[in-house]
This record gives sequence, C-alpha cells and structure tokens, in this order.
Amino acid sequence: MAEAMLRYVGSERFEACSAGSHPAGFIHPLAEECLRRMNLPIEGQSSKSWDEFARSPIDVVITLCDSAAAETCPVWPGTPLKAHWSLADPAYHLGSDAERVDFAMRIADRLRTKIQGLVELDWSLSRAELKRRLEFLGEI
Repeated sequence: MAEAMLRYVGSERFEACSAGSHPAGFIHPLAEECLRRMNLPIEGQSSKSWDEFARSPIDVVITLCDSAAAETCPVWPGTPLKAHWSLADPAYHLGSDAERVDFAMRIADRLRTKIQGLVELDWSLSRAELKRRLEFLGEI
C-alpha cells in the first residue's frame, strides 16, 4: 500500500519502491481492496524482495511492520535516512472478512497520513532534523 500511495501522492518528487525480506509473490487482497476503496491505482505494483534494490541509490528507508524493524536490512549504497513507522500488518488480523477489511482501512488511513507528511517535508532541512521529523511521522 505504501508504494502505491507514495507514487500517487508524491509522484512528482519521489520514486517509490516497496520491498520486503520475504515477499509473498502477490499483492495481498486486503491491500488491493484498500487501494481500490481509496481510488488509488495498483497497476505496476508487485511483491518484491529488497534484494532488487540493494545496489540502487536509496535516499530514505522506512520500515513499516514491527517484524521488519527487527530484521537486518541490507546495506544500502550511500547513507540513506532510516526511520520506522510501526503499523500492524492487516494480513494477520483475525475476524470476519468485513472486520479484516475495516481494520486494513484503518491502517491504510494511518499510512496515508504519514505519507502525506513525508511528501510535505522540507527536504532542505539538515539530515538530523529530517531524521527527527521522519521519526515523528512514525508516532502519529
């Protein structure tokens, strides 16, 4: 969801890519449903391994799920800013289909707020201040 949201909201300023250590090989149906309900395009989205980007210059790395924050990330070229935005993974939420979609939408709304804040950051600030603001976005 994060990649699709950032591509839509920040496409003029950002190149978004999303990946994980153990990609599922498909976009989760809950993510697809949330993006559809938010009227965000999912064309071009795929499940990717972060190994695909390990040699690419990356400016910012944001981990989203607590399980990802605990894993060892690849060594990225350069010195990207890093932050963690703790969000529950809707794929593991129990309940009826309607309850799971409702939960996923609440997570998607929180993620959209964080991404909007990311897009609105003043990137001319010092690295230390940008890091502080990225971490603050993780707390909202």
